[in-house]
Amino acid sequence: MVVPNGEKVDDIIGVSGVVDGSVLPGYIGIEAGQSAVGDLLNWFVSRLLQKEDAYHKVLSDKATGLKAGQSGLLALDWNNGNRNVLADMNLTGLILGQTINTTDYEIYRALIEATAFGALKIIERIESYGVKINRVINCGGIAHKNPLFMQIYANVLNRPMEISQSEETVALGAAIMGGFCAMKGQPGFETVEAIQKRVCRVKDKVYQPEASEVKVYQELYQLYTTLHDAFGKNQEGNDLYAVMKKLLSLKSKPGA
Repeated sequence: MVVPNGEKVDDIIGVSGVVDGSVLPGYIGIEAGQSAVGDLLNWFVSRLLQKEDAYHKVLSDKATGLKAGQSGLLALDWNNGNRNVLADMNLTGLILGQTINTTDYEIYRALIEATAFGALKIIERIESYGVKINRVINCGGIAHKNPLFMQIYANVLNRPMEISQSEETVALGAAIMGGFCAMKGQPGFETVEAIQKRVCRVKDKVYQPEASEVKVYQELYQLYTTLHDAFGKNQEGNDLYAVMKKLLSLKSKPGA
């Protein structure tokens, strides 16, 4: 994440770094992320289910028919530890709410939801320090390949999900920097921003939050937060008794 250095950002507890000029001159780079997102889904498909990559689409297509809360599942996305905001690699994953009727695609969707909840934790932490996040632009393979993933993120984050037009954003960024160094001062290459305006685009397709899903995900997020704090923080007063009951209640709601 890059913000103008006119915004005062000294430090944000729980992110990996806040560095002036680390991405672009005149901007502050805020580095934060999760230890596993695509790798978490690949672990489930390849290691547990022992399926080929094509099975991601099978699971996604089936899981698209579910509503928020319908599976009765809730997961913690810590199979590779927690990078931000807890910064604790000695944390592990959890899937709560399974029954003998639970399906593979329900678990797959719960894992996607867990990564979205983890992303929301990071966004909330950054915004709590006064840095407003107005746009979310997604890059990489999942953003281009998996509509279910992007719609869940739109609903959990309650923000439109934009997608970079380029599927190779790292290579594009390197080309922009190379072009700036090689052509600096020539027309159109006066600044990095001038190059970005010409070559950086987002797709026409934008995933918009769905109000009914957002409402349920807000309830699920509170349960995620309960688990997040109970297992991720050394503090008194964490009461987990109601979590299973609330999951079942959400599962039984009409429309779920």
